[in-house]
Amino acid sequence: MTTLRGAHRICPLCESTCGLLVDIDGRRISRITANPRDVFSAGHSCAKGLGLGALESDPDRVRTPLLRTSGGGFRPATWDEAFDEIARRLPEFVTGDPGSCAIYHGNPGAHHLDTTFYLGELIAALGTRNIYSPASVDTWPKNLAHILLYGTGLGLSLPDIDRTEYLLILGSNPVVSNGSTVTAPGMADRLRRLRARGGTLVVVDPVRTDTAALADLHVPIRPGTDALFLFGVLSVIATEHATRPDRIPEQVRGVAEVLELAGEFPPEVVGLACGIEPDLVRRVARGFAAADAAVAHSRMGSCMQEFGTLANWLVEVVTVVTGNLDRPGGAMFALPPAGGPNTWPISTVRPMVGRWRSRVRGLPEAMGELPAVCLAEEILTPGPGRTRALLTVAGNPARSLPNTGRVEKALQELEFMVSVDCYINETTRHADVILPPPPLATRGHHDVTLAHFQIRNVARYTPPLIDLADGELAEWQILLRLAAIAKGETHRTTEELDDDIAAIAARRAAKLAGADPDRVFAATGDRRGPERLLDLRLRSGPYGDRFGSEPGGLTLALLEADPDGIDYGPLRPRLPEVLRTPDGRIDLAPEPIVADVARLRDSLTRPVPELLLINRRQRRAMNSWLHNALPQPDDGQCALLMNPADAAGRALVDGDRVTVGSPVATVTAELRLDDALRPGVVSMPHGWGHQGPGLRTTRSAAAPGADYNALVDDTDALEPLTAAPIFNGVPVTVTRCREERTR
Repeated sequence: MTTLRGAHRICPLCESTCGLLVDIDGRRISRITANPRDVFSAGHSCAKGLGLGALESDPDRVRTPLLRTSGGGFRPATWDEAFDEIARRLPEFVTGDPGSCAIYHGNPGAHHLDTTFYLGELIAALGTRNIYSPASVDTWPKNLAHILLYGTGLGLSLPDIDRTEYLLILGSNPVVSNGSTVTAPGMADRLRRLRARGGTLVVVDPVRTDTAALADLHVPIRPGTDALFLFGVLSVIATEHATRPDRIPEQVRGVAEVLELAGEFPPEVVGLACGIEPDLVRRVARGFAAADAAVAHSRMGSCMQEFGTLANWLVEVVTVVTGNLDRPGGAMFALPPAGGPNTWPISTVRPMVGRWRSRVRGLPEAMGELPAVCLAEEILTPGPGRTRALLTVAGNPARSLPNTGRVEKALQELEFMVSVDCYINETTRHADVILPPPPLATRGHHDVTLAHFQIRNVARYTPPLIDLADGELAEWQILLRLAAIAKGETHRTTEELDDDIAAIAARRAAKLAGADPDRVFAATGDRRGPERLLDLRLRSGPYGDRFGSEPGGLTLALLEADPDGIDYGPLRPRLPEVLRTPDGRIDLAPEPIVADVARLRDSLTRPVPELLLINRRQRRAMNSWLHNALPQPDDGQCALLMNPADAAGRALVDGDRVTVGSPVATVTAELRLDDALRPGVVSMPHGWGHQGPGLRTTRSAAAPGADYNALVDDTDALEPLTAAPIFNGVPVTVTRCREERTR
């Protein structure tokens, strides 16, 4: 029996990647505390990380493969039975009708080595371009802005929070969310230290969030108007000649053009549209421009709105023209230990946007995926290439995508569906086969992807805490077995397939490190699976030992010997080598974005709906998948929040059951009054609505909450540059339900 005390673990549940210390008795996590010696998180963890044991021991978790029965339920099966059923049914959709099989992968996969290294093999084996993920719902506007400016959608510019003097946050509540597309554990303490050293924190948000409560200035903006606000800031900077041309990198062009565009958006004009005083715009602009080190950061709220790409582009523009790009305390670029798109040599000059389009609406691909709003229509619309089979990996599109009613209808129409998931949830209840991944404690952990967002250059690894039990398969083995079926190579073992992948990775690592491929392959020794691939990436990465030619350089063995991590110091300037644009320069006025400014200008004269719905974060939740293991402390956490003035005008009182209606659907929710919201704004969390037949999520189904995503349009109300759905700023009506009030 395994007994461990104080074993190291990096939390895999959100982008903070906090270091934990774990006690294990047998196969059960008995205690978790934050690791005070972790070089990055330094003793911080949130409720999610400390609740990791509850997730592992959740009695509702699926722990054996399941096959659908003729009666519509599920029965336990062996792994061989499950893969035999997949081998019998899947090939038709891969070889008989190419493109009729789609894959949806959820964001938990971004945290795990298994999916990071092996999901691509499965996608290649399926031979499909119908690839979807939540990225097209919540990050694509930010990714596209960075692709157009810097050449890659993964190597994002980051706010150097620990050294800045002026931090402007839009559309983010990191005190609750812990941050997103910025990996900065202990965000609340970092923000307090910013103010303690005399810096300024400004939060632009329709709600006085926990983050706004810490700020020097809260700008209570109208939802969906972030781009207008930022143009107003830029207008003041231009008019008052507050740019810093001496500090603008020589690689930048287009400064004069963007400053000229800003002339159409003076504070008096944008203030009216944003619902704020023009002097607030001036105050922010002057403070930002005057600071010796300033940076803006935007996230979910800015991405999931009508002008998401423009807003995220303007965040970069304001930072650049004030001379704060690639400077300490400004916007900088991480140097990820395992390498990545912003460290590898340029392999193509063609942007990863629009290389193919969806069958039904012709919506463009980005970063290898189609917009997730296409999923339902590609299933429901007849014709050649119609999606008839679906694989889901760690995702719940029935609650994560817009217009969930149509998504569930589409899932019911599929001819075959396989889900790699540990729950029977709103999506997997429609599957024909469910393949459960093993406990998180069986996996080694290094954040290959999230290291691109680290605000400090650190390298950390924690090994598996327990071995796989009898009847468990590692997720990378599951993915390889599926890939073998798709390729018609079921006679090959996962070990053989893994060796093939490692041989390719070794050749690539050898090229990056300037080493002999045979020596590189041999250098990984007896390692197999994700650890072997990780070692190859680390040793050929920016801190690597180059397979012996750089003694003392980074290896997986070095990280194993130092479980608290290795600190390579603060972010450092990386221009121009970080750029991946075709000409190696930064075009501050890319044509697709400049062309979209006219649409923003037209919005200035539109009438404002009476109520606009926005999303909100929750401390114990990570989208939909933690609601069962980490239930909310009370039902009010899922309530519709409304300003008391708006409630009074509708004869509503605290505790009413209300109907929330949009052009797409209606849902019911409990009403809670909260003066932290600006008038005209209501708020609900997304990912809820845990109801309907067939669920095996006891606690979340007992407190289902309202399905925010059911209200969101997936057809007409899309951000045109990315086809991202508009989740924030949804026009809604709110009326009292006829049934009795809840309290």
